[in-house]
Amino acid sequence: MECKIALIPGDGIGPEIVREAKKVLDRTAEIYGHTFHYETLLMGGCSIDAYGEPLTEETLAKAKASDAVLLGAVGGNVGNSRWYDVAPNLRPEAGLLKIRKGLGLFANIRPAMLYDELKAACPLKESIIGDGFDMVIMRELTGGLYFGEHKTEEIDGIRKSTDVLVYDENEIRRIAIKAFDIAMKRRKVVTSVDKANVLDSSRLWRAVVNEVAKDYPEVTLNHMLVDNCAMQLVMNPGQFDVILTENMFGDILSDEASMITGSIGMLSSASLGAGKLGLYEPSHGSAPDIAGKDIANPIATILSAAMLLRYSFDLDREADAIEAAVAKVLKDGYRTGDIMSDGCTKVGTTAMGDRITENLV
Repeated sequence: MECKIALIPGDGIGPEIVREAKKVLDRTAEIYGHTFHYETLLMGGCSIDAYGEPLTEETLAKAKASDAVLLGAVGGNVGNSRWYDVAPNLRPEAGLLKIRKGLGLFANIRPAMLYDELKAACPLKESIIGDGFDMVIMRELTGGLYFGEHKTEEIDGIRKSTDVLVYDENEIRRIAIKAFDIAMKRRKVVTSVDKANVLDSSRLWRAVVNEVAKDYPEVTLNHMLVDNCAMQLVMNPGQFDVILTENMFGDILSDEASMITGSIGMLSSASLGAGKLGLYEPSHGSAPDIAGKDIANPIATILSAAMLLRYSFDLDREADAIEAAVAKVLKDGYRTGDIMSDGCTKVGTTAMGDRITENLV
């Protein structure tokens, strides 16, 4: 297979972790007889420095022309960066919102599983962890509060801010269908998370999800309020299979889920639309405080590359091989600092990428 992959290293640790993921992709292509063509693009703070905006139309067009996009991370220290002394639409993260919208990516898939080898790094008690957990969080990506109207005004000398949360039934239906489709390939349980006891948008969300569920009689549907879900993730994470939720709730819950896996450095993600083109990225941020120190964990980005092969190219065997290589390296006791535990061997970003590459078969 011959494929075109757009690489967006971004800011902070982004270039380091994307470098390691590319190393793994190159070795995978070599083993399985594929050809991957890469084009490196700027987005985020580095794009602001080069072009004065976080994502140019030219860069977006090149991303659209690719078969898949692999992203590192964007942004810097909010309180100590020239990138943030500007209007919100010119800040690094605005590029991320723009590319998701521009590529028509409405479904964010964030797996959260606990490797047996990382149980010591999980902050939960062993009695709660039990046999571990393996869930997928399906987050709606282009609607809701983040994409509604935002304004701050002064009325009679009092400053007032307004953020509008809007969803229509079509936006809800298409993400619900994605969630049920994925559940059919897993344990066939969907937990739809909302705030239907307070919000009209959540009441519509619940109604539409119930309608979609009728087309999937084999899937068990549960509804859960978001505050309860936040508690259940740390009380009984093993109960979840597919969590379906709206944009802001998914943003928060997926970060919570990442921490109970042992480290946010372990959490990959895929953002998909109606076709095969997807955007793949780790769920963590740019971590500018550790950039250039060869200590960042590249595993989330490498696992995102595996998702890229699986969802955009239908290369399940190759994706399985990458995931197996990651598991083997962890079983052999190699750890970056964020997941380090007694008796293991501490390695840096580059060495972790090398170990995973060497274990590809």
